[in-house]
Amino acid sequence: MDQITLTRIAEALERMAPAPLAAPDFDAASAFVWHVEPERLEPVADISRVDLDLLVGINRSRDTLLENTRRFARGHGANNALLWGARGMGKSSLVKAVHGALLADHPDLKLVELQREDLPSVARLLHHLRSAPQRFILFCDDLSFSHDDQHYKSLKAVLDGGIEGRPENVVFYATSNRRHLMPRDMIENERSSAINPSEAVEEKVSLSDRFGLWLGFHPCDQDEYLAMIDGYCTAYGVSVEADTLRAEAIEWQATRGARSGRVAWQFFVDLAGRQGVALS
Repeated sequence: MDQITLTRIAEALERMAPAPLAAPDFDAASAFVWHVEPERLEPVADISRVDLDLLVGINRSRDTLLENTRRFARGHGANNALLWGARGMGKSSLVKAVHGALLADHPDLKLVELQREDLPSVARLLHHLRSAPQRFILFCDDLSFSHDDQHYKSLKAVLDGGIEGRPENVVFYATSNRRHLMPRDMIENERSSAINPSEAVEEKVSLSDRFGLWLGFHPCDQDEYLAMIDGYCTAYGVSVEADTLRAEAIEWQATRGARSGRVAWQFFVDLAGRQGVALS
């Protein structure tokens, strides 16, 4: 085999197995997004989040996650957290708001977002985070699994850490609409069709047990919904007559068929636009 052929083979192998990721500059930003193909940690210059004080109706979850994160930022013991429950009630907003609230006192606290479909690469990501002096909140939004989804096995590397253990400087926060990270009807179907029903779903259902904190989010009532909108109006300087604001807000949620923090924010965005108020 001639030298040219060997060179071509070597180049092809290098393309198939790219060079390892260089050590990221974690001082470049306070938040990063993990990407694959090629693998890299992309700095986020401007994080999309709201102030912690604007999150209404989730006081217990807010206080619990804030205290857990503060302990972690100080180098003390802290639990992985699963934020589960109703759509649009501020689960992902809370994670980002808690991070933002602690940054002034803990500038080395970094937020790293990981997509569910990229979980198979999490071991390589943890390798880079483990060797860094900073502390990291590894965040996966809208986490759930189907019956044939094997990504949950990769998640155990974060929650349990395997033989090395979870990196001391990493804590994992996930949000999900499901408490057990898989649909209830799927759980029941596997139990009814399996030879050993109790073992059929134990591995997947027990995944949520590996989170030290379970924080539940439930639909808000009308008073909480209106309080959210009042808080946004105050924060952004939008002035509307109280009865008019109430009537329009209730009509807006009626057309959506639901009340939530997301619906409240969507109404406020529309209101601010009509008032000519910029939200940037």
